[in-house]
Amino acid sequence: MPAVDLKDSCAALMRLFRVPRDPDLLRAQFDAFSKQIPLLYFILISNTLAVAYTYVNVAPDWLTMIVPSVLTLLAALRTFWWLRQRGLVRSDADILRNLRATNWMTLPIGAGFTAWSFALYPYGDPFAKSQVAFYMAVTVIGCIFSLMHLRSAALIVTLVVDVPYVLFFWATGEPTLKAIAVNNLLVSGAMVTVLFIYYRDFADLVASRKSLLAQQAATQALSDENFRLANLDSLTELPNRRRFFAELSSAFNNAEIRRARVAVGIIDLDGFKPINDNYGHSVGDRVLIEAGRRIREVCEGFWPQRVEFARLGGDEFGLVVCGDPEDADLARLGERIGEQVKLPYQLDTAHTGLSCSIGFALYPRSATTAEALYECADYSLYHAKRHLRGRTVIFSSELEAEIRSRGVIETLLRTADFDTELELVFQPIIDSMNEHTVGFEALARWQSPRLGWVSPADFIPAAERIGLIRPLTQALLVRALAAAKTWPDHTRLSFNLSAHDICSPDGILPLITIIEKSGVTPRRLDFEITETAVTFDFARAQQSIAALKAMGCGISLDDFGTGYSSLSHVHRLPLDKLKIDRSFVADINENPVSHKIIKSLTGLCDDMEISCVVEGVETRAQLDTLRRLGCDFLQGYYFAKPMPGAAIADHLARDRARLDAAQGAKDVA
Repeated sequence: MPAVDLKDSCAALMRLFRVPRDPDLLRAQFDAFSKQIPLLYFILISNTLAVAYTYVNVAPDWLTMIVPSVLTLLAALRTFWWLRQRGLVRSDADILRNLRATNWMTLPIGAGFTAWSFALYPYGDPFAKSQVAFYMAVTVIGCIFSLMHLRSAALIVTLVVDVPYVLFFWATGEPTLKAIAVNNLLVSGAMVTVLFIYYRDFADLVASRKSLLAQQAATQALSDENFRLANLDSLTELPNRRRFFAELSSAFNNAEIRRARVAVGIIDLDGFKPINDNYGHSVGDRVLIEAGRRIREVCEGFWPQRVEFARLGGDEFGLVVCGDPEDADLARLGERIGEQVKLPYQLDTAHTGLSCSIGFALYPRSATTAEALYECADYSLYHAKRHLRGRTVIFSSELEAEIRSRGVIETLLRTADFDTELELVFQPIIDSMNEHTVGFEALARWQSPRLGWVSPADFIPAAERIGLIRPLTQALLVRALAAAKTWPDHTRLSFNLSAHDICSPDGILPLITIIEKSGVTPRRLDFEITETAVTFDFARAQQSIAALKAMGCGISLDDFGTGYSSLSHVHRLPLDKLKIDRSFVADINENPVSHKIIKSLTGLCDDMEISCVVEGVETRAQLDTLRRLGCDFLQGYYFAKPMPGAAIADHLARDRARLDAAQGAKDVA
């Protein structure tokens, strides 16, 4: 046999008598062994005591009393030690060390019991000698069976006990004992064969279990990762909308059980859309990431309340404030978030500025369900966006009354008869130089049979929310054009369009049809569009405006200066007029900032060769200042309040008479 093969065979043989180093197999062996070892020692102790009892009157005391006592005590101590191992958490190194100790202890223990049996054998009669032979055969088989999970120990016991056993009893020359020896050898061989098969299957089972656990771990890791990704916003790496509502539900249920307060907050970034449009989505994404990071840092450092923070979508973020917060805590949190969001954003060569509006609602004061609490926070945000932009609003009883009123308005608007309940009034648009009426702006009024007169500031947003704004616009445009048809040909009509009118895929087509059927030339029409409508969907708005311009209609950008659209929108749209919001006119003679803003905007209109319209003129002093600043057209109560269509003829007649009188006086002079 080649030396290499012999060496490999010897190494393989030695491995049979060693404890394996596989951690999973070791732990499985240790667990199984700790359960079976008491059975081994029970067999050993009970059989030993039975043999000692048989020889107590015929053999020396040291063989029947002292040696069995020592061996039994040793077995009992080992049994007690193994019983203590159940339930203990041990390291892989401890398990390996203990199994190795057990493995090698089988050699002296097996040799000790074997030597004691052989020493006792000569003192007995044939029956007693047969008992020794039976004791050794049965005990070794029981030990092999009990040691099956530790193959090396079972093989050591087999060699230490069976080999001397066969040789000893074969040497007696007694046919019966020789037959017993041969029979024991065959049975032990069969047991060893079973041992190898069982141990192989046991090791395979452990390996399969290890593989299964690895697969389960991989599956669990994949499931955990999928869960994490499913609850993570891919852009900002913040918790997403799904995670937010899960946290809200959990926090709400906990607050109900503990009878504690919990708050929901919604944050909306003011001025983000123009950044996205002006600098591109890449810069917009970076602004969102930075804003999210700043808000998260504020939330993480907010104490003693715990704040869960998530991105809900777009430029909207959500907060769940736990820890029994009060209104003062929410106001303080909103102030800190607002301060951080307002800090400049420097991205490459672009310097961008933002603010944020925040709406909060507090349980149990504001709502009794998590969904209702979120809706209250959303309405608080809506109120902040409309009236306190850049501020924090906490849901209150006043806002609750507004919601109820809004719900009533929406319900009644759904069943309203537009032909009988809606009316149009017209406010004159005046040439600033000669104070001549050049046109009228159509303004909607709603007289509900139940609520009476309802402000456009209430029912127009309601119509937008419930999807009635487009039929409402179309109905009003038909009536406005019918009124304009009776006016002098040089008198223009201004009509307001909403974001839904110009940004829906087919929103502008019905309006074009109405204009074509009206008999009014499109060149007499000016459509007023707010900054908000333009930024809602700039590309779609641009297409709609281009279609109206192609017909010959004029386009005015309404409420300029109050929104967040950029000057690039002004340059990119085919505008005819800019309409400056009344908020800058009220204190134009007292506030230098308002004066400078209007001066800048009139200069912008001159540079772009478009007209400037200023609304909200109420005094002669305001009129004189606006004239000096170069404003082209004016509106306001100083000239006339909005009037019904039937009063327009008289107004135009008075206007013509005044101009004729002024011209006559000029001619006389």
